[in-house]
Amino acid sequence: MNPLRNRRVTRHTRTVLVGACAAVLTAAATVTTAAAQGPGPRPSVALDWYDTTAASIAAAGAPTQITNSRTWAVSWLAAARATRTVPPGVDRTDFQEAALASAVHDSLVALIPARAPQLDAALATTLERVPDGAAETKGVAAGAREARLVLASRKDDGLDPASVDAPFTTPRAAPGVWQPTPPAYAPATQYGNRLARPFLLERADQYRLPAPPALTSERYRADLAEVRAYGAANSTVRTPRQTETATFWFGSSLTLYTEPLRIALARSQRSAAGQARLVALFHVSLVDTQIATSDSKYAYLRWRPVTAIRTGDIDPDPTWTPLHITPAHPDYPSGHGTYAGAAETVLTALTGPSTAPFELTSPTAPGVIRTYTAWSRLTRDNVDARVYSGIHTRSADEAGVVLGEHVAAHALRNAGRLFGDL
Repeated sequence: MNPLRNRRVTRHTRTVLVGACAAVLTAAATVTTAAAQGPGPRPSVALDWYDTTAASIAAAGAPTQITNSRTWAVSWLAAARATRTVPPGVDRTDFQEAALASAVHDSLVALIPARAPQLDAALATTLERVPDGAAETKGVAAGAREARLVLASRKDDGLDPASVDAPFTTPRAAPGVWQPTPPAYAPATQYGNRLARPFLLERADQYRLPAPPALTSERYRADLAEVRAYGAANSTVRTPRQTETATFWFGSSLTLYTEPLRIALARSQRSAAGQARLVALFHVSLVDTQIATSDSKYAYLRWRPVTAIRTGDIDPDPTWTPLHITPAHPDYPSGHGTYAGAAETVLTALTGPSTAPFELTSPTAPGVIRTYTAWSRLTRDNVDARVYSGIHTRSADEAGVVLGEHVAAHALRNAGRLFGDL
């Protein structure tokens, strides 16, 4: 039995988290926008600003994924805090919509100043829909205040691109030890993630994984044999569907999960405040997960399959080439696995394990459309994809899911502290 499986978040734990998070989100009120306004509701401000955030990051975001995750987390944490308390005597919906828009706008202008004209126009559009008066005025002020406070609290947190890709000295070559991989043999990246300041974790190694399987173990030999067969560029056993899975999930996890989170947001029956908390919890969890991922990666420095297959002592093949280019950082754990595990945990806790069918596309697989009904299916495809791509062992993928689940569960348990409810 794989010991990592015993460390996964249990069904009972998920049930506890669902109850705890429901209480946290209920604090923000679960009145739908339509119910609050009666006939002819305004467009969803949360969805408008979700799309504005995604477009801003896509157009002018940072070159490092965790930095863009931080932008999401900061902007929507400010929105969640700005909308948590409605002043007496003002309309709840008007206040929360103005506060959400103001908080996300001000945060994004500070973090992506090149998008200021588009962000200013988006804010003007939102405020045109909110009736003039005390609710609007106080909401805008609350959003601006919380944006300033959250931005100040995250100053110098080590999540800027230069800090994320801090220099790392390649260790001396040895069996099992990471080395730069072909074709570029580029220096290691994302080493600085483990040195950054988390949002809710006490320290980067708080949920550090156990050591990967020993090179002499049956599990590792089976893992390597699977990657060698299914992950080769010229594999004769990988099916067209498996190749499609590898290609579909090869891109940025942040990009690939933008639509599933939007689906969850659009189908939520929560107020603007509750929707802001959903987005904030998701991205805070994912920032902390990426920090924890790099901690385990650089603690164990496990070599990538391409290095093991080309130079190892198990029938070495110097010409073996993976289907996709191997990223420049250690194998264990898979970052796609940790992202998927954390995302599934948050979405399951806050929206349930399944949803009505939705279609998903991928920038790395143009023209391919996949339909999903359960968050766990995204995770399973991620695990398989990294093996079929030839860039991770299955142990690294499955361990990543475990790590992501634990970090996300920690964030969910501490959601009240995040939002200032305690």
